[in-house]
Amino acid sequence: MTIDIYSSAGTKLKSMDLPADLFESEVNWGLLHQAVTLQQANRRQSAAHVKTRGEVQGSTKKLFAQKGTGRARRGAVRSPLLRGGGKIFGPRNTINHSVDMPKKMRHAALRSALSAKAQKDGILGLENFADAIKTKTLATLLKKLPLEHGRNVLLVSPTNHKSLMLSARNIPSVKTVRAGYLNVEDVLNARKIVFLVDAIEEAQKVFGKKDGVEKLTTKIKKMKSVAETKKSTTKTKKTKIAKKATKKPSKS
Repeated sequence: MTIDIYSSAGTKLKSMDLPADLFESEVNWGLLHQAVTLQQANRRQSAAHVKTRGEVQGSTKKLFAQKGTGRARRGAVRSPLLRGGGKIFGPRNTINHSVDMPKKMRHAALRSALSAKAQKDGILGLENFADAIKTKTLATLLKKLPLEHGRNVLLVSPTNHKSLMLSARNIPSVKTVRAGYLNVEDVLNARKIVFLVDAIEEAQKVFGKKDGVEKLTTKIKKMKSVAETKKSTTKTKKTKIAKKATKKPSKS
């Protein structure tokens, strides 16, 4: 799958092949739904809060005697049955709505979202952007690019591109994100995604589907590094013990 690469002036330069492991995966709509629900649930905050009978201000004294008055039985004034009393099963701001999902599933969901966007020709490439912080230059560039103006646009940079982020923050319906922080909700919300050329490579490093050999080599490297650190710590411990043993006792 190929995309068009544009210059910072808005002219078409060349075409570029997208990495297949990131943009040509099978679209799993059920997994996408789970990922979007995860993001929205983790962003949710419980604002509504009611007081129980233990938190409402008031006396705990029984209002009147149990028998002999001819009235219904009554306990404290803080009873949920009375006006101004505590609430039963009301909303509480201590509820945790956060949801968890394995990393492999999250990465697979992002690959599905990018593939779905690539199938609809929703991805463009940008060679570079000027270091000057100027909203006007970015706005004119976006007008020259083949975008649906007024629709959501997502700009993806490889690292923390300060000039791009500050230039875009005052333009409505335009959002910037680093390649390492790409997420399903932003990808699906955007009508068009504009990648800086280096951002595609960075996204492939983070979210690309690694083969078994590469996984095995990284695992072996990690195991070797852990073993080396253990050896170094044991050596230092042994040298400390040897120094203590050879140290002459001080004359009192």
